[in-house]
Amino acid sequence: MSSRDAILQRLRNRSGGELAIPDCDFSVLQRPSSSVAERVDQFQKTIESVHGEVHRCTSENWITQLADLLSSRGARNLLVPAAHQIGRTLRDADSNELPELLIYDEPIHSWQAQLFNEVDASITSTRGGIAETGSLIMWPTPDEPRLMSLVPPIHIAVLEASELYSTFHEAMQDQNWASGMPTNALLVSGPSKTADIEQTLAYGVHGPKELIVLVIE
Repeated sequence: MSSRDAILQRLRNRSGGELAIPDCDFSVLQRPSSSVAERVDQFQKTIESVHGEVHRCTSENWITQLADLLSSRGARNLLVPAAHQIGRTLRDADSNELPELLIYDEPIHSWQAQLFNEVDASITSTRGGIAETGSLIMWPTPDEPRLMSLVPPIHIAVLEASELYSTFHEAMQDQNWASGMPTNALLVSGPSKTADIEQTLAYGVHGPKELIVLVIE
C-alpha cells in the first residue's frame, strides 16, 4: 500500500466526532497597564523610528499647528473629508493661513488626474492607534476613502490621545472588531517604504512621502 493509500485509509477508518476547539490563551499579548502619557510617548518613539512625524496638540491649537506645518512645506492645497467633524471644523475655521481646501466628493474616475497630480496634502481621522507598534488604525469610509491616505505626498492623520491602545489585541477587544469590520482596514506605521531596489530600504517611493500625526492631548 502506498503512503497516499495509507493516509486515505486512516481517514476512512476514523471514528468521527467533532474536533475539540482548544481554549484560546491571549495572556501572552497582555501588557502592564500604562497611562495615556506613557502610551503617547511610546507611540511617538516607535513611529518616529520609521520616519513618521508626531506633533502634540490640543483641541484649541491643532489648526494653527496644521497651518504652520503645511506652510513650511509649501502645500498649495489640503484634501479634507466632507462630512467628518475634522473637515467641517477646518472649513469653518477663521484662518487665512490654511491653503485651499479640497473635498473628495465625486467618483474617482472624474478627478483621478487631479488627485494624483495636483493634491499636495490630505488630512484624515483615525480610529485609534497602537503604541507598541507605532501604528494608526484607519477604517476607510465613503467620506474618507482610502485613496485620501495613500495618494497625496503628505498625509496628516488626527489621533486622539485617549484612543491610543497598548497593543493591537487590546484595540480589537476594546472596539469589538468581532461584531463587524469594513471591507478594508488599514494599519499605517509611517510613510511609504520599500526594499525592492537592491534590498535597500527607501522611503517615499510609492504613496505618501511624509506621514504627520497630530496627537490631540
